[in-house]
Amino acid sequence: MKILLVEDDPLHAAFLRDAVGQALPEVSQILTAENGREGEAMARRDVQAVVMDLQMKERNGIDAARTIWSERPETRILFWSNYADEAYLRGLTRIVPNGSPYGYVLKTAPVQRLHLAMRAVLVEGQVVVDREIHRLQQRQSRPAQGLSESEYQVLLDMALGLPDREIARRRGMSERTVQNRLLALYDKLAVDLPGDAQAMNKRVRAVACAMTSGALNVEALRIAEREMLDWLGSGYSRSR
Repeated sequence: MKILLVEDDPLHAAFLRDAVGQALPEVSQILTAENGREGEAMARRDVQAVVMDLQMKERNGIDAARTIWSERPETRILFWSNYADEAYLRGLTRIVPNGSPYGYVLKTAPVQRLHLAMRAVLVEGQVVVDREIHRLQQRQSRPAQGLSESEYQVLLDMALGLPDREIARRRGMSERTVQNRLLALYDKLAVDLPGDAQAMNKRVRAVACAMTSGALNVEALRIAEREMLDWLGSGYSRSR
């Protein structure tokens, strides 16, 4: 069995190598990459299993996983991260191929849990997520608590600076629907402050609350920016 470790921190990479030696004695070769771009290239060497950090300076784990799965959807990937952000979880759930084993374990988890996740995902082909990640999944599945996918899309577009009319055009909604989504996400993100806050810009406040809560993060905005530029370049601007 060949395994790829994608981690930009040398200490964490060494820790992962030791963990693989303890948890996966059947591994015959360990490949390493320092960022997502190197990971994409290394994964083409007939790699069946990957352990990957999410936040890396040169190409993040979500983008790298998207490329790896698009080329080899059977690849088993265990994400190992410091972050339990809703934005990362949404990014992952959008790219995991149907039926593909994957895992999400926090770096703060005990080493025994990492060992169990390695075996469960990379050898047995199961789906394993940390408790904190599972709680986020449960919250997202409850409409009264988590942002729906359409509310999240509106939030991203708003954070990128699109006005209601352009959000409606991009997402195939009416402007009234966009405004209803905004009201819902304002409520769920708790943008209102006690006292007289009428002068507050709720759009800016919503983005700040989303960043603070982890519903948005820098990587999610980078990906959304790239997707928006692709949309603008697809002929939309010429059709106006």
